Amino acid sequence: MKKRIFISFDYEHDKNYRYLLTALAKNPRSDIEFTDVTPEEIQSYDVGRIKAVLTKKIREATHTLVIIGKYANSYHPDRDEIGERNWQWWEINKSDEEGKGLIAVKIESSNESPKPLYAKGATWANSFTVDAIVNAIDRA
Repeated sequence: MKKRIFISFDYEHDKNYRYLLTALAKNPRSDIEFTDVTPEEIQSYDVGRIKAVLTKKIREATHTLVIIGKYANSYHPDRDEIGERNWQWWEINKSDEEGKGLIAVKIESSNESPKPLYAKGATWANSFTVDAIVNAIDRA
């Protein structure tokens, strides 16, 4: 059975990596197998509305795959309203709260990991390669 994966990523800086993962999963010649349940761009600035959509999608997933880019620990302008440093931190904590498995994939091995990923049993891929990602998904 394919895993249903919610992809957590920095929309401003790392959306191309999310699209690449989705394309690889849809390619029948790819070894990456999962169903992407990530919402398309949410057309709202209302934090409550965004949280509701993200919560629904996280609940539909079996796992959350966190793409760790250069800005994964940056402060979001709405951090006080979000209740976390940024949306990725919120998605990691929400996924953990919902009992979802966590998969962490670093774009570059030197990128600093979001602190909420630690001590939550995440499965790690320290590079953004098909082999590393497939291995992390399989182990999750």
